[in-house]
Amino acid sequence: AIAQGGHALNSFRLYNRNERISGEARDLLLTLDEWLNAEVASLPPRAGGVVIGIDLGGSASMTAAAFYWPETGRLETLGWFPSMPSLLNRGATDGVGNRYVEMQDAGELDTLGDKTVPVSDWLAAVMRHVQGETVTAMLADRYKSSELGEAMDRAGVKVPVIWRGFGFRDGGEDVERFRRAVFDGRVRATPSLLMRSALADAVCLRDPAGNAKLAKARSKGRIDAASAAVIAVAEGARQTARPAREARFAWA
Repeated sequence: AIAQGGHALNSFRLYNRNERISGEARDLLLTLDEWLNAEVASLPPRAGGVVIGIDLGGSASMTAAAFYWPETGRLETLGWFPSMPSLLNRGATDGVGNRYVEMQDAGELDTLGDKTVPVSDWLAAVMRHVQGETVTAMLADRYKSSELGEAMDRAGVKVPVIWRGFGFRDGGEDVERFRRAVFDGRVRATPSLLMRSALADAVCLRDPAGNAKLAKARSKGRIDAASAAVIAVAEGARQTARPAREARFAWA
């Protein structure tokens, strides 16, 4: 099964070894083994500029942010839920047991607000996580540009914003750049239950031309951390691929 890889390996681990991994047969964003290759015991340093990918959820969805340093490949992900209902009750509703409580104990998940996550307070928390760092870009869903733009003004967030779509046009490029970065060893993250859980529910739907976009494998799956990581890493890959501009001098 290891030699065959892919779905054959996933099926063997799930049905023969009874491991707690996804048995989804559709095109996964990344298999468990592909992501485990990106996990390291100690993260590389925060060096260079940081790219922030954000995914704003609603009252039921998770709100997530991913922080990626293209120079070193360091990736950090955080998630937020409203405080009502409790994380234990929310996990029971989503069919994941006490997984959200374990994420909170690990410092990967937190609660903010009551029934919904207040966007301006959340953005302030996101920026505090990288206080003192140079933010080269913030990536967000263009369909929520109005809500996020107003919240950025209230929170006083002054960083370059790039609006991306999660459809086939932008999604196809971002998904492939994210996968390529992981395969090439340009993504390094600590063992994260938040990311493992998100990747287990993240599948790719493809149009007739082969372009991919992210989707949930199940209706109550929470893929927000994976969505934020995809757009952050993809933008980091674009920044790295751009040639360095030489200084130009204007003669009087």
